[in-house]
Amino acid sequence: MKIEFTKYHGLGNDFVLIDNRDNPEPKLNSEQAVQLCDRHFGIGADGVIFAMKSEQPEFDYRMRMFNSDGSVAEMCGNGIRCLAQFLAELEGKNGDSQEREYKIDTLAGAIVPRLQRDGQIRVDMGPPELEAAMIPTTLGSDSRLKVIEEPLEVAGQTWLVTCVNMGNPHCVTFVENVEEVPLETIGPLFEHHPAFPKLTNVEFISVVAPDYLKMRVWERGAGVTLACGTGACSSLVAGVLTDRCLRKATVELPGGKLNIEWSELDQKLYMTGPATKVFVGSYEI
Repeated sequence: MKIEFTKYHGLGNDFVLIDNRDNPEPKLNSEQAVQLCDRHFGIGADGVIFAMKSEQPEFDYRMRMFNSDGSVAEMCGNGIRCLAQFLAELEGKNGDSQEREYKIDTLAGAIVPRLQRDGQIRVDMGPPELEAAMIPTTLGSDSRLKVIEEPLEVAGQTWLVTCVNMGNPHCVTFVENVEEVPLETIGPLFEHHPAFPKLTNVEFISVVAPDYLKMRVWERGAGVTLACGTGACSSLVAGVLTDRCLRKATVELPGGKLNIEWSELDQKLYMTGPATKVFVGSYEI
């Protein structure tokens, strides 16, 4: 079976995009997605995203996604920006300088990306979930309470972590220098810690200024990536909850910068950043 695809990246967080509008189920299974994501024997990507018709009239499209390990992703911040650009291309409207907005049905609920005239994409990410039960995590004294600076033992060290759900679970910890964190070895220990029954993403954050954060991330199901949109949102939320940063800040990731705002007006997170088309092709699966 030949699969037509387009490769996109959002700040180096890269995805294989597939037009799946003619099928109510993803054209590929999880094992085939792993094959596509392999950087030596496949196309190479952090995940595979399917652009699908929505079964509900209030949505424009539906998004489904496999991580590079074949697990299902509820949502992806960088991926949703790439999907928005891909949809505009499928509609023949890419580069027409008109702002457009899509309401996307994801496993994390409704997500609304807006393509701006300046080429950036601003995404209404919705409000964060902060109760322990919603993360989900067993940290804290009560599943109905927020998990803010709770101690977590990992690799013989006690880390103070703040937990946020942005459609997927995140564990945020603040450090003096993100470059000194042994991410490749410690990331999996956080991801698979018993305190997170559905596993977790983990972000290590250094506060450069109240409106500027530096971040490195270990993504659940993908490992070390150059950027994570939901992680950047979660990190800003954690910074606000711990009085470390403002409600609007730049988050610098290894792949580039995202502008994140946690609105006081509607309590939603707004993420603004690029999505870049890399190449198109076909793959024999």
